[in-house]
Amino acid sequence: MAQKNNPLSANYKLGFLGAGQLARMSGLQAFRYGIQIGVFSDREENEPVQFMTPFSQTGSFESAEDLTSFAETCDVLTLENEFIDSEVLAKAQENSGTPIFPSPKSFSLIENKLIEKQTFESAGIEVTPYGLIEDEADIKAFGDDHGWPYLLKSSKGGYDGFGNETVADLEEAKEAFDKLGGNKGHDIIAEAFVDFTHELAVQVARNETGHVVYPCCETVQENHICVALKTPAPVAESIRKEAQEIAVKATETIDGKGIFAFEFFLTPDGSLLLNESAPRPHNSGHYTIEGCVTSQFENHVRAVLGLPLGSPELRKPAVALINLLGTDERDAQVDEALNALRASDGHLHVYGKLDSRPGRKMAHYTLLGEDMEQTYGKAQELTREVQI
Repeated sequence: MAQKNNPLSANYKLGFLGAGQLARMSGLQAFRYGIQIGVFSDREENEPVQFMTPFSQTGSFESAEDLTSFAETCDVLTLENEFIDSEVLAKAQENSGTPIFPSPKSFSLIENKLIEKQTFESAGIEVTPYGLIEDEADIKAFGDDHGWPYLLKSSKGGYDGFGNETVADLEEAKEAFDKLGGNKGHDIIAEAFVDFTHELAVQVARNETGHVVYPCCETVQENHICVALKTPAPVAESIRKEAQEIAVKATETIDGKGIFAFEFFLTPDGSLLLNESAPRPHNSGHYTIEGCVTSQFENHVRAVLGLPLGSPELRKPAVALINLLGTDERDAQVDEALNALRASDGHLHVYGKLDSRPGRKMAHYTLLGEDMEQTYGKAQELTREVQI
């Protein structure tokens, strides 16, 4: 489906389905090209990107009519999250005539964790051991086959530890299954615990002009939340290259157009297991804003507009990123950040969320340097006192 207008026209409008910080950071790049942005949100409160544009619409992601109404005001749509159904996307695209990237067909191949794993497994990509859990018998059987503890996950909508439960025995698993909506018909999957040495991530941008693949980074996790990134990942170059190759294969498998992120487990024997993917910019790619020649957000915009893609090369040998999480229930404001701002080649990004709460991603800080461990240690030190 061809776009309606020249994407470098002042009257061209890129629409985002979702209004959080990912759309905000992509929108900032869209503004560099002199185009307009629209945003569709399903929340009553204002979200970060809605302060940037007068073209904002509120509705339901479950309503093809609402999405069609929004799509008719835009030249092309793209995703900021996965909290949507591919059939609704397809109806909105058909009814409006407005192209959506990633396409509804591509999105349908990864729209929930179960389908995603089946898609990549069928393509010969090794994924974390998993199973669909429909009843108590499935809960017990998975534990018998893969051992306890293991993870139960909502197949749709989980993020940053939400929608995930670690279960140590049958009784805990039954409670978690109910809590996650299994008894209400929601698809629940089980994932075996994987013995790993590092968690890695790679982003790929792809459109009809070609593709680019970003450096492989390490994601540092605490309580199922990414708290920091190290780029390039402190693993063998052969491992980083293999992760990039798998990420490109996964993107080609779904014929993806846009920006995609892939997360991996590196096992002690050197194997890579694809854990999750995202059809949008991802927290693991935030380091690219200053760390790479072309950020994931600029290439997101370029990809969905059909423009040539920019270089993903690193600007410095080491790029460290610290995610700044909410510390209290309060109005959002950043305190004790002056040292971080004073640092040469240190970069603070605040997401514009109005309310802070413990564990919520509110901002991030990127520091560029020559040596990874020195740069990472300095970034930790500079952000240790930051409150947000």
